[in-house]
Amino acid sequence: MATNEATILRNYLLLPARLPTFISLQEFTSLFPKSQQSSPQIRALYRDLQQQRNVVVDGVSQNVDAQVRQGKALRREVIKARREAELEEQDDEIEIERMLFGSTSNTLQPKQHTLLTILPDMDDAAADMEAEIETMEQEEAALLESIKQAVGNMSDLRYGRFSSSKLKDEVLDGLQSIQEVCKRKI
Repeated sequence: MATNEATILRNYLLLPARLPTFISLQEFTSLFPKSQQSSPQIRALYRDLQQQRNVVVDGVSQNVDAQVRQGKALRREVIKARREAELEEQDDEIEIERMLFGSTSNTLQPKQHTLLTILPDMDDAAADMEAEIETMEQEEAALLESIKQAVGNMSDLRYGRFSSSKLKDEVLDGLQSIQEVCKRKI
């Protein structure tokens, strides 16, 4: 996917997708009956909708980034396949000619890289690696946030307050899933 395609996707899918872009808190409040418009729950509902919308937009943003990376990888694969096809297309007659008469202008020569042709390829590879590192850092941050949230949710355990008889099993399952995620990341 070309950079301009990624820009178009971001401009048309992400910029207008945030909740305040198409409805403000004041407009949202005006949708409710007059008697309920001063309720603090409306503001909380708006913030909740905004958070849900942001999660969806972040997912779309990650999908756009993934498509950009996938497009680059696909282009590299096509170039690689073309190079391999060029090498395979050299038939036996050309090989016999080379053996008998040496290289001539009629025979295909493999394309050699020069400094000017290899630098863009190396820049693309470096950019791909940086993007992959950035993705891994984002995943790490998301996991850290998930762990912090789980620790925060366990404050009842710290003070000995159990709201459910099944809480012990739920906590053990949650800890098991955290351990599995940590093991996968190591």
